Order: sequence, then C-alpha cells, then structure tokens
Amino acid sequence: METAWIIPALPFASFVVNGLWGRRLPKRGVGLVACGAMGLAFVWVLQLLWRLLQEAPSQRSWEPVLYTWMRVGEFQVDASFLIDPLSMVMMLVVTGVGFLIHVYSIGYMHDDPGYPRYFAYLNLFASAMLLLVMAGNLLVMFVGWEGVGLCSYLLIGFWYEKQSASDAGKKAFIVSRIGDFGFLLGIFLTFWTLGSLNFREIFDAAVANHAAGDMVLVGITLLLFVGAMGKSAQIPLYVWLPDAMKGPTPVSALIHAATMVTAGVYMVARCSVLYALSPFSMGFVATVGAITAVFAASIGLVQNDIKRVLAYSTVSQLEYMFLGCGVGAFVAGIFHLVTHAFFKALLFLGAGSVIHALSGEQDMQGMGDLRRYLPVTFAAWMMGILAIAGIFPFAGFFSKDEILFETFVNGHVGLYILALGGAGLTAFYMFRLVFLTFFGESRMDPHAAHHVHEAPKTMAVPLMILAVLSLVGGWIQVPGIEGRRLLGRFLEPVFHEAASLLGHHGEAHPSLWLEGAFMALSVAVALLGGFIAYRFYIADPQRPVYMAQRFSRAYRWLFHKYYVDALYQAMIVEPLKYAAETLHQGVDRRTIDGAVDGTGSLFRHLSALVRRMQTGVLPHYALSVMAGACLLLLFIMAL
Repeated sequence: METAWIIPALPFASFVVNGLWGRRLPKRGVGLVACGAMGLAFVWVLQLLWRLLQEAPSQRSWEPVLYTWMRVGEFQVDASFLIDPLSMVMMLVVTGVGFLIHVYSIGYMHDDPGYPRYFAYLNLFASAMLLLVMAGNLLVMFVGWEGVGLCSYLLIGFWYEKQSASDAGKKAFIVSRIGDFGFLLGIFLTFWTLGSLNFREIFDAAVANHAAGDMVLVGITLLLFVGAMGKSAQIPLYVWLPDAMKGPTPVSALIHAATMVTAGVYMVARCSVLYALSPFSMGFVATVGAITAVFAASIGLVQNDIKRVLAYSTVSQLEYMFLGCGVGAFVAGIFHLVTHAFFKALLFLGAGSVIHALSGEQDMQGMGDLRRYLPVTFAAWMMGILAIAGIFPFAGFFSKDEILFETFVNGHVGLYILALGGAGLTAFYMFRLVFLTFFGESRMDPHAAHHVHEAPKTMAVPLMILAVLSLVGGWIQVPGIEGRRLLGRFLEPVFHEAASLLGHHGEAHPSLWLEGAFMALSVAVALLGGFIAYRFYIADPQRPVYMAQRFSRAYRWLFHKYYVDALYQAMIVEPLKYAAETLHQGVDRRTIDGAVDGTGSLFRHLSALVRRMQTGVLPHYALSVMAGACLLLLFIMAL
C-alpha cells in the first residue's frame, strides 16, 4: 500500500510528457503515452484490490503517509492517502472507465491540431480525480477538488477559438467556484470544531463529542454539501453542466461518467458519519436530490441537441445518488455511481460516434434512420438506453431500484413518488432520443448522408466493452438476495459506523416479495415511459407537434429550461456587470486615473510656465529671481 502514490503519479507523468514534448512526438506516441499511463494505473489499482481482498473485512483500510505537508504549532497536515473499499471502488471507476475514454479519444481527436494538448489535459484530469478519491484528509481532497475544477475549465473550453466554448469553460469554472467557497468554509469549520482534517480523526471526534443533530455538525455538513452542489450540478448550481457540452465529446463522457460530477457524491459518502449525525442535512440532501432529478428530467423531455439531452440526464441521475445517500442508503448511492459510469460513458461515446459520422451534427432533428448506417453504435447505444431507463436485467435497473426501495422503506414516501416519476420521465426522453436518432425517416442533409460511416476500431471497441458492462454491471448487487450483495458486503466496513448511528443493522429488508413488487412497479413505469415515446415518435410522429402547440406555454418553459439562465443573467450577471462598469468609471478612471493624470497635468503646466521664462536674456532671469525673493520675503513677514 506504500506504493499507492504511483496511481495518480502515472497520469500526471503522462501530462508532463505530453504537455512539454507532445508536439515533438508522433500522434501514435502521444496516444500511447496517455493511454499507457491510464492502463498501467488501472493495473496498479487491480493489484492493490487483490492485496485488499487478502485482509479480513475489518482490516481493509490503510493510510499511507508520504510526508508531512505542513506543521503550524499543533496543527499538522500530512500528504496521506486513505485506501479502503470506498476509495478502491472509485479508483477502479476512474482508471477503468477513464482508460476506455482515453482509447476512444485516439480515434475521435485524431485530426485535431491540439491533439497533444488534449491528452495532456485529459491525463491531468484523471490524476486530479484520483488524488481526490484517495485523499486521507480534507485538505488533500481539496487539492484534487480544485484540480478537477481547473481541468474542467481547460477541457470544456478546449476549442477556445469558439466564443461559445470559451464562455462555457468560464461558466463551469465560476459556478463551481461558488460551491467551492462553501466547501472551503466547511473545511475551516471542521478544523475549528473537531481539531483535525484527517478523516478518521474527524469522525472519531464527532462521535465522541457531539450528539446527533448538533447544529455545528449541521453547519459543517451543509457547507460541505454546497461544494457538492457546485461540483455535481444540483439546484441552484447546475447551470454549468448543460453548457459543458461545448467541449469534445470524450471530455463530456469523462466529466459525466468517471470524474468531476461524481466528486460530490463521493464526498458525501466519505463523510457518511458526519451526515449520519446530522439528520437535517441528510433530509436536505435527499430533498434537493429528488427535486433536481424531476426538474432536470422535465427539461430533457424537449431538448433537441443529442449531447444536451444526455447532460440533463446526468443531472437527473446524479440526484438519485444523492437521494440514496440522503436516506441513509450510502451503498445504493455508490452502486448507482458505478453503474451510471458504465452506461453514461457508453451513451456519450455513442453520441460522439454519431456526431463523428455526421461531421459534427448534434441536432436530432437532422438525424433519423441511423441504425442502418451505424449498426455497431446502435447496438451498443441500445444497451445504454435500456440501462439508464431501468429495464431488467441491465445495470441501471438494479441500482436505481435499490435507491427507490430504500427511499420508501426508510419512510420518505413523498420523495419516493418524486423519484419514481423522474424515472418515468427518464425512460420517455431516453427512448425519444433513440427514436429520433436511429429510427423513423432520415432527416439528414444529403451531403452528410453520403459520408456517414461507422466508427473506427479505437472508438468501437470501448463502446462494446461499456455495453457489456452496462448489461452485467448490476449483478454485483442483486436486490433481495443477501449472498449476492457483493458490493454491499465489500463496502460494509466503510459505512458500518454510519449505519449504526442511523439505526440500520445489516441489510435486512421486509421481504423478497415486497422488494419484488417495487421492482415490478419500477419496470412498469419505465416501460410506460418508453411506450409513450414510441406512440409519440414512431407510431404518430405528428403528435409531438400537436402537443407542443396545444401546450405551448408549458413547452416554451421546458424548452427554455424554465428561464433559469435568463433569470441568472438578469438578476446576477447584468447587475454585477453594471456595478463593475460603474466602479470602473467612478473609481478606476475618475479617482485613481484622475489623481495620477491630474498630478502629471499639474507638473506639465508648471513646466510650460517655467519654459516660457527661459528666454536666454540675463535681465529676465535677474527679474525672476528678484520677484521670487520678494514673494519669499512677503511670505516670511506674513508669518
């Protein structure tokens, strides 16, 4: 375990190599260095996993210390890692899914002039996320937290020549910084209250010295959650994520599936003990999650940009993870994080194959009947669609159903109804997505249709691997069968203390029949959503037009995303711009520049006056000296 530092170091080393010497290397060499680093990191995680599994469950936790980072008086922070089942699951997701996205990028970005720079940023992104999930204390986590924020800015705005991409990168950076301010305040309050930033010491101090519901713990957990709201795109800080589609599609896959947006979920799960001691905060997390899930899903119903629909689906799916954590089902939340990484990476990479085949077209209104041209992409994409819709036996069915069931049995009936409704909306807009893209009559531009082609092997192979994972990934945690809850048993030592504080003992459920009934209801809702989409977009393609006209006001609200961006522009952006311009004119130009320019102007006029007296005639100089002496004498006499 002392070699764990090698895992984030490998992609960071690739970042240095490609960043400094990438332009001198052939493209094959750049791709080999980048993908090789991620592949080696994944292999290293596997061997650490093997070592971890050799230990008894209660002993599966190590905290290797690299060095003492800072020491001020009694305050000391080590550069340390925490290697346990939770961080191991996250490391597997980041390196495994990240490796597939890197391989896919070789084909997708092959002709881009910024090829070395792209892979350098991508490696740095993976390295920062690995540092975040491996951190042994809040300060090391914050370094990784800010690292993924920086990389999101660099990658979303990768094509900075486009104004829209540049603006999207800045928007992501600024909005997530708002959340990070709350996160930083939470770190300060944690140290002030609990006397440490080390996770183990924080949890021990909280349990020993604070009762459940203590307001200071509520303050800490809410402030930390503000950071999660920014990183994981929750109301009201979700607005950056749909605009993040301006970056290259593999970047969208990495952000949405394996890195940045899952950071908030991981942080809440890692701090499960603190949240278990803060019932109000857990209720707040669950409520925000359920509301945001339905809110984002409703917007996705009418969007036409293929990547934007997937972006809103990410916002919605993330909230199921937060809902699971908020009702105390931390294992279910992490389970959905894992399965979501599989099928969301698949869906984004599949969308990238469609965009690549259509020479950059992203509007679904300009697609249709693509299954005849892109059979491999279509087959793989259907796996992802069925998984995110929650259809048995695909991965999303198991993880989403477990969250819904845990929400109900823990007494949150209202949140369960909201989340179930969100699942129905998800099934509708995801089947709408596949029907508009791959079925119906072709609406492609004739010139584009002539050049449609299937993705190269470097893009197709990662799709097929992710499709298989989207099919079988859910079987690591089979509902109702205790012996098959492999993920739950693996993570149980991490969440044991939080479960005890919440009064959850083991994984016992009311009955297999009851859970089976909830599973059947979830599948029925998903199938109903898919059937309605079929009626709208295959059986009667004119019906959506009729419904949009019939409910034009509601349609406009959904299409314009409830005008939240316009509201932010009017209430925050424009007033700040006006205030900045006012300060610029009143303080900067008139006061500061005025004082400096006025001083210069004064001496310029005085010098001009003196220059007039420099005539070269001696009597004039004598007269001037005499006048000056008289003035000085009069001044002295006046005193």
